[in-house]
Amino acid sequence: MPSRSLPNGSGFGAGLAGIILPGRRHFRSPLGPSEAEVRANLAGEASADAALALQDEDVELAESGTPDVPLDLTAAAFFDVDNTMVQGASIIHFARGLASRKYLQTSDLMDFAWKQVKFRVTGKESSDDVSSGREKALSFVAGRSTEELTRLGEEIYDEVIADKIWPGTRALAQMHLDAGQQVWLVTATPVELAQVIAKRLGFTGALGTVAESKDGVFTGRLVGDILHGLGKAHAVRALAVREGLDLRRCAAYSDSHNDVPMLSLVGTAVAVNPDADLREVAKNRGWEIRDFRTGRKAAKIGVPSALALGAAGGALAAAVARRREHQG
Repeated sequence: MPSRSLPNGSGFGAGLAGIILPGRRHFRSPLGPSEAEVRANLAGEASADAALALQDEDVELAESGTPDVPLDLTAAAFFDVDNTMVQGASIIHFARGLASRKYLQTSDLMDFAWKQVKFRVTGKESSDDVSSGREKALSFVAGRSTEELTRLGEEIYDEVIADKIWPGTRALAQMHLDAGQQVWLVTATPVELAQVIAKRLGFTGALGTVAESKDGVFTGRLVGDILHGLGKAHAVRALAVREGLDLRRCAAYSDSHNDVPMLSLVGTAVAVNPDADLREVAKNRGWEIRDFRTGRKAAKIGVPSALALGAAGGALAAAVARRREHQG
């Protein structure tokens, strides 16, 4: 395999999710972006590059979608993973599978779980959690092959995660596929594991955290940083440029207020199983709210406004794109 830098609630443990490096002073320079913003941008660009590279390598994903449905070439849907598409934190589910295979110690699993609980309750991460979580994740993958991580991800998805997909959110994604639109996962989970989830669900692909690899082996370094917050927005924007998407016609779905940058980027934002802060933002901005959690009034599975309002525009955009292709 030639050398390349590869690289979805949050990534390699909630303690990993974050773009501020501990132990350093951060401030916004009047002459340019902060270090954190630069790292978030780099993470987003790398995630888009890796997502498309992995998609090109996977013929099955290239054939995803509904047969005989005209393609809507300028619209797509972007779904967060943890507590949006998957019940709970995907990285905890993966960690459980790794622990059962003796790749992780039980103490590491408990540490991941505790940090995830703190993050879900407070909505904030401490710099110590960010630092220690990042170090543990990178120490695990360093020296391992990308193929090994993908294989483990496939096994663990089938064993654990398949039964934890929210049916309501899956139905929303299917509506976009049925309309001929691309569907992407966007998550802080390593891109190889996020791609496994996307492939199993028949989606277009996944944007995730990129761990650097050379000759198919992880180096133990990240490209940029964890794909989180602003990083997700950068990744979506970068992918839109590469795929020719009109973000005004795109939709994004998330449960977390940390994803407001991504949700604000598209024409239709939908809060799915939202935390308290995101619910408040959604109400103030007039965003749709879908809640599929037990004990709450479940939202009916209706056609998202992105589809209801964009069908005619999608047909026109597709016709124009095809005409340009023929002319080219």
